[in-house]
Amino acid sequence: MSASQAIVFSILGMALVLFVWNRIRFDLVALLALLAVAIAGIVPADQLFDGFGHPAVVTVAAVLVISQGLVNGGVVDRLARLLGRVGHRPTLQVLMLTAVVAVCSGFINNVGALALLMPVAVWMSREAARSPSLLLMPLAFGSLLGGTITLIGTPPNIIIASYREAGSFGMFDFAPVGLAITLVGIAFISLLGWRLTPRRGKPDDGGKLFSVGDYVTELRVPDDSSHVGATLHGLLTSADAEQDVVVLALIRNDKRSLAPSTFSVLRGGDLLLVEADTDALQEFLDSTGLELANVDAAPKDEPESDNDVEEADARSEKSLSEGDVRLIEAVITPDSGLIGKTANRLNLREQNGLNIVAVARQGQRLKRRLGDIRFQTGDILLVQGQEDGLGATLQSLGCLPLAERGLRFGRERNGLLAGGLFVAAITLIVLGWLSPPVALVSCAVAMVLGGVLSNQEAYRAIDWPIIVLLAAMIPVGQALETTGGAELMASWMLMLGSGGDSWMVITMVLMGTMLLSNVVNNAAAAILVAPIALSLSGQLDIASDAMLMAVAVGASCAFLTPVGHQSNALVMEPGGYRFGDYWRLGLPLSVLVTLVAVPVILMVWA
Repeated sequence: MSASQAIVFSILGMALVLFVWNRIRFDLVALLALLAVAIAGIVPADQLFDGFGHPAVVTVAAVLVISQGLVNGGVVDRLARLLGRVGHRPTLQVLMLTAVVAVCSGFINNVGALALLMPVAVWMSREAARSPSLLLMPLAFGSLLGGTITLIGTPPNIIIASYREAGSFGMFDFAPVGLAITLVGIAFISLLGWRLTPRRGKPDDGGKLFSVGDYVTELRVPDDSSHVGATLHGLLTSADAEQDVVVLALIRNDKRSLAPSTFSVLRGGDLLLVEADTDALQEFLDSTGLELANVDAAPKDEPESDNDVEEADARSEKSLSEGDVRLIEAVITPDSGLIGKTANRLNLREQNGLNIVAVARQGQRLKRRLGDIRFQTGDILLVQGQEDGLGATLQSLGCLPLAERGLRFGRERNGLLAGGLFVAAITLIVLGWLSPPVALVSCAVAMVLGGVLSNQEAYRAIDWPIIVLLAAMIPVGQALETTGGAELMASWMLMLGSGGDSWMVITMVLMGTMLLSNVVNNAAAAILVAPIALSLSGQLDIASDAMLMAVAVGASCAFLTPVGHQSNALVMEPGGYRFGDYWRLGLPLSVLVTLVAVPVILMVWA
């Protein structure tokens, strides 16, 4: 082993440890590895940042923009609406959800496809009075399977295509293997796999997650109140209740102003429609001297009947979502800036015009005071705000609106144009008239120019941590190859598999990549294993395409842990899953994928 090889192995070893440790974000770990190989003199300074212009990185960015364009056009949303008609049978629900998310994931970012269909799965669970955990894990795994079908379905496929010596793989070159494992995987999940998921986070009655009517109260500002002439902000700060008491509407002279500005000046006789639990409401009344407008409107500990609760909740939601103001649910994504912070620190009302009405975690509304809740990945927020800009505000905060309360992530606009541009780009790639990076970037630019999405939406759609990860790790992976490290590791693997047939070597590569992708980002796993697989194919005289396909499948099928892929992490809290729950369905699915993928790879590519 040469000194340069030892240095590269040490850097990669430390990077893997940091990836698994997961205390430093993966894109920062990748940058540290890139700087380390530069300081060690292994990668020349003038080539250090070539990864940012690599065709694979550009293609991934373009696909993310196009995905948002298709969302804005309502292309995916139209498919999601059909799922509301499948009934309450769990097998049929799982089958339809996994099939639709797999098809969508083949052509748009699989995390985006999951985010659009996850609200539908939550809604279906509530309507059927079942735990959302029954549907969410199958949905996440379906998105991973669907991403294996096409070149643009997942970043590992795009990366692997760039390693091919005979030119990049085509748009549907991944389809024989991808379709095979997707069809078998969906059949297994639908018939048997969903029964292996844990039953957690079940709503009490299968109804709505948030019963707003139990927490909304009308308060009157007395004519002789010291707060007459003061602002709403002054009222809340004087009572130290900026987050524990949420003002949803201001009623004056029978005119209702929803989500009022905190700079609204109060007058005698004004009615404030507020949301608060019993303790916070009583403290607010004692501190401010406001009066209950209607004693019957006070929060009740024991509702009279289920019908009373449903009617009160429906009336409350309607009164809070009139005109341009909407009351919607949104889920916090793994990359959200809200994670670890409280509503008190965020000051969302002042900065974003957003009222947080309630928070739910693992299928249950949190009963603690809003200002004391520290947000976590997967928390579901009930928020109120102006419809114009509400979607953009939630997106900037790293939240995904849920479809149940009537707001989609993007308004349907230019749907035909979005779909037409995408089909045109795919056609140009398939016919070989344009390379994938050129065709997809052209499609993304045309969507912006055509008004399908704005400049700001296009930049927000790009998952910059993933872009940085890819751009930083590509030179590191190339360093593994140029120093002879990949060939050395291939020789070690050759000794382990000496005398084995091609199918054994391909199985070893696929399973090794699969295990690695469960503990590090799947794109990083593809970059690290691809050069080793190519060296191994040269030494064993196995078709390089077959080895690359094995890496692509292994990198995309991270079913064993929530950290291997963003889709797995996104459903963890809403489904009430624990770290150890994933292997229950993920292990048999991983074995099944391996059993199906290896023969198909040998038959098509070897």
